[in-house]
Amino acid sequence: MPVKDCKGLACPQPVLAAKELLETHPNEPIEIIVDNEAAKINVSRFLKSQGMAVEITQDSDGSIHVTGNPAGQADIESQACEAFFSNMEGQQRILVFIPSDRIGTGDEQLGRALMGNFLKTLKELGPDLWRLVFLNAGVKLAIKDSPHVETLKELESKGVSVLVCGTCLEFYGAMDQREVGETTNMLDIVTSMQLATKVIRA
Repeated sequence: MPVKDCKGLACPQPVLAAKELLETHPNEPIEIIVDNEAAKINVSRFLKSQGMAVEITQDSDGSIHVTGNPAGQADIESQACEAFFSNMEGQQRILVFIPSDRIGTGDEQLGRALMGNFLKTLKELGPDLWRLVFLNAGVKLAIKDSPHVETLKELESKGVSVLVCGTCLEFYGAMDQREVGETTNMLDIVTSMQLATKVIRA
């Protein structure tokens, strides 16, 4: 079984390593070894999106083995994605890119208030609003004790996809504090920008 040791590598390198193994060893089980929670989540999510059944084991030294096996059936997530884009044909897919917990570079209190108003107003975009991507200090908006969690959960309940950067959560020591959305990686973020019909930066 092809194995790639990605311990010590930052996002998105473990995911890109998994992608390379899948491309060079199609229809074979593969294993990626990582050493942090963000990489474990991101590699697992990527393998599942490619139709792989995922198994995770951990050694006593902290090494995490993420194994992907061909599921032998059509990937449900990919089918759902294909159906989603088919249903959205002719409709906009707006991605909102949020790299900070405030808007602007002036007064911090004002910037945070503006961000709150911005998030509450996003629902006015209606069904065209497709995905929110939070990274850097923006991930603080989606974690425990953030005053904006309920606003984001409301958007998510209406079908808006919410992606939260795993590397950023780890940097801020908040990996276990995410209250809304899915932990993601830079490959997902770049791909999302490619698929969007419009990108808005907060």
